[in-house]
Amino acid sequence: MKNQLTKLNIFSLKGVQMRTFHITWLMFFVCFFGWFGLAPLMPTIRAELHLTKGQVGNIIIASVTATIVSRLIIGKLCDTWGPRKTAVRLLLIGSVPVFFVGLAHSYTTFILFRLAIGIIGASFVITQFHTSMMFAPKIKGTANAITGGWGNLGGGVTNMVMPLIFAAIVGFGYTKADAWRYAMIVPGTMMLIIAYIYYKYTKDTPNGNYDEIGHSKKQAKTDWSVLIDWRIWALTIAYAMCFGMEITFDNVASLHFVDSFHLSQSTAGFWAGIFGFMNLFARALGGIVSDKVGGKFGMRGKGLLLAGVLLLEGCGLILFAASGTLIMAIVSMLTFALFLKMSNGATYGIVPFVNTKNVGLVSGIVGAGGNMGGMLFGFLFKSSAITYVQAFTHIGYGVIAVALIVLITRFHRQQAAEEAAEPREILVQSVA
Repeated sequence: MKNQLTKLNIFSLKGVQMRTFHITWLMFFVCFFGWFGLAPLMPTIRAELHLTKGQVGNIIIASVTATIVSRLIIGKLCDTWGPRKTAVRLLLIGSVPVFFVGLAHSYTTFILFRLAIGIIGASFVITQFHTSMMFAPKIKGTANAITGGWGNLGGGVTNMVMPLIFAAIVGFGYTKADAWRYAMIVPGTMMLIIAYIYYKYTKDTPNGNYDEIGHSKKQAKTDWSVLIDWRIWALTIAYAMCFGMEITFDNVASLHFVDSFHLSQSTAGFWAGIFGFMNLFARALGGIVSDKVGGKFGMRGKGLLLAGVLLLEGCGLILFAASGTLIMAIVSMLTFALFLKMSNGATYGIVPFVNTKNVGLVSGIVGAGGNMGGMLFGFLFKSSAITYVQAFTHIGYGVIAVALIVLITRFHRQQAAEEAAEPREILVQSVA
């Protein structure tokens, strides 16, 4: 594609490419804020709604389940509608349950709202698709990792800020039962604001919106042969192990620190937020290293990097589970967080290249894998037969097993003749 940037200046807003770069990560950041705004308030919500451990587990599962389907749909819509229209419509629709979750006064209504809120997690696919459209292949991994990481940063900010918003509302004289409900108005309002900004200041491609450049539905025809490509499924389960663990940890971290180390809701939210704040650099680091390795060793090097950081993530998770003190838990949390978020970046350092004619669909499938992992992990944390500590241990061993699968997977760029004929795909050769 013409006019893709070959250099990334993160301090620039010049040109539609860099403007879109910043707006799309901010969109994902705001959506993450709405998606996980309830997580650090769960100690209060659990007490008010008299939730059991099993019910809390079901709520965790619900928060990511809708995202699985919505990411698949959004990936296809990016290919057909374009990322700009897709983002605006998702923000407008997704803000509704964020605003109205405060009307829930029972476990049943709360879990239904939590399920509906999960659709905004599909914003990640838009961010990755839109970034891929704006940057040349040699820096796609870096650009994708930074926008994904800074968007995921919303999870860390949410864990820190939502308890403060909650406390401020209580300080104005509202009860705790009311405060968590009013607190969710903040992310809902943010989503409406970013919807306007996305519509006003972004374009689908460096050359204009789909309807301006004559993009047809025929061009966006889905190639369902991607479903038999093992490389895509290897990336899907890899993302389940890294991003799936990330959103699970965002959901359970505050509860784990409160229950295991007897911290207050605000203090637990702070330490859970530190985990999310590592997205400021760690996911970007994974993407940057992936691009560097890809430039020197090709797609095989990118695959080996992903396997390595997944292995280290799994080991770090096992250490975290074995931590007997708060200090040890924090140190090991930071360790596995570094490699987990690098794994996120390294995964999407590969995704744009495995099938360049269906970037949206592939991004959606792999992204949905992340939420599938989060959903499956939720069953572990729901179980009354095992503790949170045991659940972290089991997941750690699962991550190590997937690292070995990625290790033996041969990643390479697609060789189809029809792809080689298109200018956008010719650019991919520079990384292989």
